[in-house]
Amino acid sequence: RRSGQYTMNHEHSKKLPDGASFDRSGSQDSLDELAMDDYWKELENIHETRGNNHEERVALLVKEPDEGELEEEWLKEAGLSNLFGESSGDSSESVVFLSTLTRTQKAAVEKRVETVTQTMRKKNKQHQIPDVRDIFRVQNDSKGKVCDGSEPTAVGTSENKNETQDGTKGPNFTLGTDEQKSPPEDMPFSDTDINLEISFSEQAANLKDSSIGRMCKGGGGDTLLPNFRLPKDKTGTTKIGDLAPQDMKKVYSLALIELTALYDILGTEFKQQKAVKIKTKDSGLFGVPLTVLLEQDQKKVPGTKIPLIFQKLIAQIEESTLETEGLLRIPGVATRVKSLCQELEAKFYEGTFNWENVKQHDAASLLKLFIRELPQPLLTVEYLKAFQDVQNLPTKKQQLQALNLLVLLLPEANRDTLKVLLEFLQRVIDHRDKNKMTLKNVAMVMAPNLFTFHGLGSKAIEQSEFVMAAGTANVMRFMIQYQKLLWTIPKFIVNQVRKQNSESQKKEKKDKAMKKLLKKMAYDREKHEKQEKTPNDADVPQGVIRVQAPHLSKVSMAIQLTEELKAGDIVARFLSQKSGNVQALKREEVFLYEIGGNIGERCLDDDTYMKDLYQLNPNAEWVIKPKQS
Repeated sequence: RRSGQYTMNHEHSKKLPDGASFDRSGSQDSLDELAMDDYWKELENIHETRGNNHEERVALLVKEPDEGELEEEWLKEAGLSNLFGESSGDSSESVVFLSTLTRTQKAAVEKRVETVTQTMRKKNKQHQIPDVRDIFRVQNDSKGKVCDGSEPTAVGTSENKNETQDGTKGPNFTLGTDEQKSPPEDMPFSDTDINLEISFSEQAANLKDSSIGRMCKGGGGDTLLPNFRLPKDKTGTTKIGDLAPQDMKKVYSLALIELTALYDILGTEFKQQKAVKIKTKDSGLFGVPLTVLLEQDQKKVPGTKIPLIFQKLIAQIEESTLETEGLLRIPGVATRVKSLCQELEAKFYEGTFNWENVKQHDAASLLKLFIRELPQPLLTVEYLKAFQDVQNLPTKKQQLQALNLLVLLLPEANRDTLKVLLEFLQRVIDHRDKNKMTLKNVAMVMAPNLFTFHGLGSKAIEQSEFVMAAGTANVMRFMIQYQKLLWTIPKFIVNQVRKQNSESQKKEKKDKAMKKLLKKMAYDREKHEKQEKTPNDADVPQGVIRVQAPHLSKVSMAIQLTEELKAGDIVARFLSQKSGNVQALKREEVFLYEIGGNIGERCLDDDTYMKDLYQLNPNAEWVIKPKQS
């Protein structure tokens, strides 16, 4: 079997003519033969560990869906289940939602509704099955002519460029949420700039229709990773964790539709896998579902978001030094790792486990074992294949865009744990001069632990292992290299959420009962805000905002907006008004929040230009408070 693997290596290295000439400790990494060797060695170690572990795990069955079932599931996940079946009926919410979609997103929805409708007709399920064209005819601008997703037309975003600036514009929102000032052809975006203002699938459609698309191909195989960056956004960059839960639900639906639209346009099949539930352990450390682990950990440490054992193993590895040569690559002693594993199960929560005896390579092996033993993969059964398929997308920029959307789709526990893992891997790479673990080496060693999932029936994995090796290592490389970009919520999605909120609010004004419900939903609206309201709030002059800061000594201030005023300046102004009666809050713990108007709640980055944001959301309230962890 090894000889087969090496043949594969040589074939792969032919595609990378410069591969071997890169310095192993260089910051730009290539996938060369030696690094591929790390992948196969790691795989061998994994098989060895499994061989020692006689209680072989039950394979997690992935159910082959019936015709139309996938699409039905997809529509449910996207929050559009009321477009079909018994639940079809009050689709006013969906109409609002659909009115905020871009042309390519609509095409993706239409394609799935069409399939479900046909399947239902075949099965003779005659619940009110809507005609797809009727659903989309609601928006006067699409006139039922939505492209079929196979050959989307180029989207002239300039025609609707003024629509999104302000959620309070007239009822006929157009298709694009593309910010004003941003027709793609005028964009000063360079090849390495990630444009977050225009939907990724729209960008792909435009690229497909222009000659540039042919030139900037470059799938997983190239050697160098571009220095991608996010151009500064005056209304502030939104990170995962900055939005309220009810807006994050909308982000999830939009990310799912957007990713599907992107894959549709690029001709890659996007299929969510569906796991059949299997019996899992409901206590312990290894082989326990993340959610169960966190439930038991939160009893010990309230509010913890990362499994304690995972945190402790990383701390243990870092305690020695990250300069150890071959860290993560050199395995611990298998028998010792196994007995440590059993001892941890017995003593970790008792607090009687002796960490002093744990060698660094053993701790690293335990960390990888923890990831592999999760009953469902860290990247989830639903999306593991989609993560793998990222390697098939034509350009590196599109691969990065797809990964960004996939990270948004992960459940919170998986996403938080993945973030901590990637941050740790980056710290290991930062010591590459000493530990000889470059980006490519770390990616090679970690890819088999995240991507060759034991539960998905090992035969399929064995057969496709060769093909997967370089591809998944590339995806792993991307996740480590661009992790800061991947935890950003694209502006076009935040704008679509703002639009949905504005449209919903218009409907709610006509319905007082709904208004009460909305008030109940208002996220973490603290009582003090109502108390602090002063009669003169109503007559705050134009160009002035009132900022509340209940946790600080100066609880309220009227702030004059200027072109250059940033969120960080306002926080600094409040913090400079010190007095002794307030608990000391560190500067980095306190943020300005945008609350209400067309967003639930959004934590602002310090570089947000307040005048630009105020124009985007004039009805918001502004509150300074510590960020909830």
